[in-house]
Amino acid sequence: MERSSWVLVDGENIDATLGGSILGRRPLPEERPRWDRLLAFVSDRWGRPAKGLFFLNASSHLPMPFVQALLALGYQPVPLSGPADEKIVDIAIQRTLRALVDRDDDVALVSHDRDFAEDLARLATDGRRVGVIAFHEFRSTEFTGIPGVEFFDIEYDAEAFDAPLPRVRVIPIEQFDPSDFLR
Repeated sequence: MERSSWVLVDGENIDATLGGSILGRRPLPEERPRWDRLLAFVSDRWGRPAKGLFFLNASSHLPMPFVQALLALGYQPVPLSGPADEKIVDIAIQRTLRALVDRDDDVALVSHDRDFAEDLARLATDGRRVGVIAFHEFRSTEFTGIPGVEFFDIEYDAEAFDAPLPRVRVIPIEQFDPSDFLR
């Protein structure tokens, strides 16, 4: 059986960071990530098929148009329900990361959340590729202490957005272009 790359998406986390920390408001549909680009990015970068699991809190309702769109993009939606005081998406992702320990597959986590650091560390010790895709400046610093984890910016590396986001970022000097600022 061919080794796969799993892309585990914490959609709530990405959406909350995009809306609350970058845009300062709820993202418009055209400002949200193009989720299919993440699968293509991981597949191209790691040279093997990428399969996506998109975790959703569906405790209050199941957004069927979004679920249908995810299916069309090649993701397996994982709609979850549970008590309001539990982080059900985090629990499901943690369980999935733990289940992947017994497999040889590579894993790319799309989240900023430090709650996954311990489980990623377990995965990064056995020769598989493990990555975190997020907004670099909001990614948990606990991930950086895990040897072997690759880091990708969801906007700059994975190119998951149609238009540039209003982010302030540290620019490597070899990428600095003054025309970006002289407008």
